[in-house]
Parts: sequence; structure tokens; C-alpha cells
Amino acid sequence: MSSARMVNLFSTGAKKKKEVTVDDSQATRPQGNTPAVPAVRKGVSSGKQVTPKEMDELPQLRDYPAAKREALFDQKLELCSYVFNFEDATSMKKEKEVKRQTLLELVDYVNTSAGQKIFTEPSMPAIMNCVRANICRSLPPQTEDYDPEEDEPVLEPSWPHLQVVYEFFLRFVVSSEVNAKVAKKYVDANFCYRLIELFDSEDPRERDYLKTILHRIYGKFMSHRSFIRKTISNVFYRFVYETERHNGVGELLEILGSIINGFAIPLKREHLQFLQCALIPLHIPKCVTLYHQQLSYCVIQFVEKDPDTAVPILNGLIRYWPWSSSAKQVLVMNELEEILELLGHEPLLLVRNALFELIRKCLSSEHFQVTERTLFLWNNDQLINHGCLSKQHAPTLLPIIYTALVEKSEKHWNATVEGLATNVLKVYQDFDMKTYNACKERAEEDAAMKIEIEATTQARWEQIHALASKMQA
Repeated sequence: MSSARMVNLFSTGAKKKKEVTVDDSQATRPQGNTPAVPAVRKGVSSGKQVTPKEMDELPQLRDYPAAKREALFDQKLELCSYVFNFEDATSMKKEKEVKRQTLLELVDYVNTSAGQKIFTEPSMPAIMNCVRANICRSLPPQTEDYDPEEDEPVLEPSWPHLQVVYEFFLRFVVSSEVNAKVAKKYVDANFCYRLIELFDSEDPRERDYLKTILHRIYGKFMSHRSFIRKTISNVFYRFVYETERHNGVGELLEILGSIINGFAIPLKREHLQFLQCALIPLHIPKCVTLYHQQLSYCVIQFVEKDPDTAVPILNGLIRYWPWSSSAKQVLVMNELEEILELLGHEPLLLVRNALFELIRKCLSSEHFQVTERTLFLWNNDQLINHGCLSKQHAPTLLPIIYTALVEKSEKHWNATVEGLATNVLKVYQDFDMKTYNACKERAEEDAAMKIEIEATTQARWEQIHALASKMQA
């Protein structure tokens, strides 16, 4: 559509012509019982070309006869399906503002028309055409050096229009007059796929609207639920194993947290596979700190639903433990503690050795924050009294971690770490003095053996040095 044509369609500054009326006799009437829709030129994104109707300004919906208001409503939707170029902020300012005001009028009309049916089936094609034309677009490519943790996001230039379209569509999705069985023909799987793809937008305002809308669609359209879950899984697969770049992982996980909360017991095989293949590997990417809070919530939801899921989750955490980043280790340790609080006795026995070895390595960490956070586990009454750190497991745990605790309690430069390690040793002295003494004796024997080995090694080096000196002489 040419700029000159759009000036005629959207102009409000021009001299006002006689008010345009919507006459059914001039409408394009499809076959069947569907009400007539006035003929106007749709936006470029609509993909259709119909006979244009001359107009400079459409009348306000409130001022129009109720019997013909539906046709005018559709006409305004079709007008708003024209998408402007916002890359040039100076072009077609007047037309852009008219479209924005028209969109605002549509939202206001929906909000204030109590008792009047607006989202009827005949209007759904025009509604979805307008929504698709405005929001279903290709996102701009990300810059290679973009760092989501430090760089400011690039905001969507068309947000003045986009925000109102999202607001209008949200009203459509949550409306009680929209029957899901009817609307699913228009809010179809392809549209849901496009919606999920938009979560990669850098604009956090858009992702927030998408999160709310997709969640509402999931709740309303039961036939789309499986498809939405699988599509989100595919987004995670691509993110973890290919790109490691996606702006909307946190928002998608927020939706999933609510979805998981509604899972029925026993969990379906599909849900367990999603946990194993999609959620647990999300601990791998370097940018896990950006969405770890939401990820941890989803994981805990699984354990609360089915305690048996704690075993594959713990095995996954141990396998993907972020040894190269102390900050991430502290984060994941928080998650680990929550899981251990929910861990039953039998599942613990399946992962006990690997878990205790992980705790030992974290206690031996060169970074004091990792050691400190690990020692804080013993401040958890649930773990001390009934969990993996309790008296019951002391004969297995203490021999593994004793040496690390002694080193931190005697030689560490940080007073907090030294004090915490000393307190943990006292706890096990009270729990199981026999095991404690056995560990102490073994540690002393190991220390004596180490000294003997070092002395032997030193003597051999001295012999080699003496022999080399003799040969040179």
C-alpha cells in the first residue's frame, strides 16, 4: 500500500468529510449466514486485496448505531492490520498516531462494553488477522557480542502499537464469551508456535505480555497443551545444545512452573522425559544465573509432586556441577539444599556416595564462598535431624569429609569458614564419637605416611643429586 493511500486512510488532520456510514448493501457478503464485513483495503500483512472504501476518518464506536457497530469494529481491526515501518521515526507520524488511537479505542471499547457481545465468531478472523499482522514478525538478529548480563536490551521500536495489540489480544483470550472450541480454529497450533518464537525478543516488556498470554492460552485451549509443552522443550534443546542464547528462557520457565504444579499424579512418561531431557540440562549453559531462580522452582515442583524424581535430578546436578564458576556453584548449592530437604531415605541411598563426594569437593574448594555455602548446610535442622547429614549417615559421610573439615578448621584464612568447620566437627563428635575417633586416627596415620613418603622422596632426590655431581666431577 502506498504512503499516499495510507495518508487518505489514516489522516485526521485533513478537512473532515461527511461521516462514512457502514451500509450492508455496500459490504462484501460471503456465502452462508456469516454477517457482512465492510470492504476496506487490508494492511500489507493481511495478504488480501479487496475493494477499497474511501474514508478519511472512521466514526467512534460509541457514537455509532449498535446494530452496525460490529461491522465498524471489524473495519477498524482491518485498518489496524497495516504495519508501519518504525525504523524511520520521522515517517508517517500522523498515520502512526491515528492507528495507535484506533487501537486504544478498541481496547477501551472491549473494557467498557459490559453485557454486549464483542468477540463473536464472525469477528474472530478480523481479530486474528490484526493480531498476526502486528505481532507475528521476524525478530532482528542479535549482535554477536551481546551480553544479556551486562548490555542493555534493544527495545522494540514499534512498541507504541505493539503494546496495545497485546493488551487487546489478552482481553480476547481471557474473555468468557470466547469459546475455546470455536476460537481454536483461529488461535491454532501455528499461531502458538509463532508466539513461543517471539519469546526471544530482547524487549522485556514484550516477553512479559507473551508470558501472560501464553499462560492464558494454555489454560483455555486444552487441545494445544501438549503442543505448547513440546514446542517449549524444543526451544530449550536448541538453547542448550546449539545457541546458548535465548532471551525468554526465564519467562518460559515461569509458565512451566505453573504448568508443573497442575500435573496429575502419577506423572506421565512425557513429563518425566521433559524433566530428564529439557529441564535438568538447563543447568549446563554459562548464563544459567539469568534464569536459575525459575529453573530451581520448576525442579522443586517435580520433587514435591513425585519424590522419586529427586534421584535423576540429583544425578543431573552432580553431572553438570559448574566447577569452573564459584558464583554458579553457590546458586546450585541453594537448589541442592531444597532438594535434600525433600529427599526420602530410600532415594538418598541411591545417590548417597556420589552426593557425599560432591560435598567433599565443595568443602575442599579454593574459593571461600563455595566452602562457606557448603558448610551452611549444617545449619539446616531438617538435614541435621532427619536428612543426609543426620547421625544415621555419619558413619558413611564423616570418613569422606573429615580431612576437608580439619583443613578448613585449622588452616583457613577466613574466620567464618574456620568457625563453621570447627562447629561441624563438634556436631559429629556428639553424634558418633566412635566414628569420629576412627576418622581422626586414620587421618593421623595418613599424615604420618605422607611425611614418610615425602622424606623418602627427598632422600632419593638427594641421592640423584649427589650421583649427578659425582659424574660431573
